[in-house]
Amino acid sequence: MPSREPLPEEGTMSLATPYPTQLELHAPPRIARWRPLAQWFLAIPHLLIAYALGALREVLTLVAFFAVLFTRRVPRPLFDAIAMTFRYEWRVASYALFLREDYPPFDFRATATDDGVDSHTLVTFTYPGNVSRWQPLVKWLLALPHYVVLFALGIAATAVVIAGFFAVLITGAYPQALRGFLVGVYRYNLRVQAYVGLLTDAYPPFSLQAG
Repeated sequence: MPSREPLPEEGTMSLATPYPTQLELHAPPRIARWRPLAQWFLAIPHLLIAYALGALREVLTLVAFFAVLFTRRVPRPLFDAIAMTFRYEWRVASYALFLREDYPPFDFRATATDDGVDSHTLVTFTYPGNVSRWQPLVKWLLALPHYVVLFALGIAATAVVIAGFFAVLITGAYPQALRGFLVGVYRYNLRVQAYVGLLTDAYPPFSLQAG
């Protein structure tokens, strides 16, 4: 398993990790051939929880919207709770899409920095402190180009999942290029959600790469 590089201190950015939202997958490419047929079913309890957490995130983001308008800050407990919902969602998605074998933990610790409970995934956010008071009013508009790109990437990702399904059934391994593409698409999507969801003022790059 690749070692994780140290994360920057909260409120700072480094050359190694310039964007304040990070997503990674650390898992062996070998996947048992039966898993694509069953992991979506085994993930149902997690998928239900992830759906509920997604609904909760919408409420928390609305609260964050007014907090930013009045105080220029997302309260830290609120920021941490929103980060937890995204982290849980990625752990579940990576399992349901048979990108890894280990069953994800039922972990709900509200923290911006990944708590390391799941050794195969990482989702971490840098707390921004003060943010722009006016950007929440227009971020959805500024993000429109990203939504167009995400639509195209979503179509491509669907085809990649189908290809990965048959690759695992036949070879017992998820091709690294295909898996890397899916992780990159999810990373891109998370950055856009974090930007629109008021977790950062940094405009997301048009890139699937880490960093």
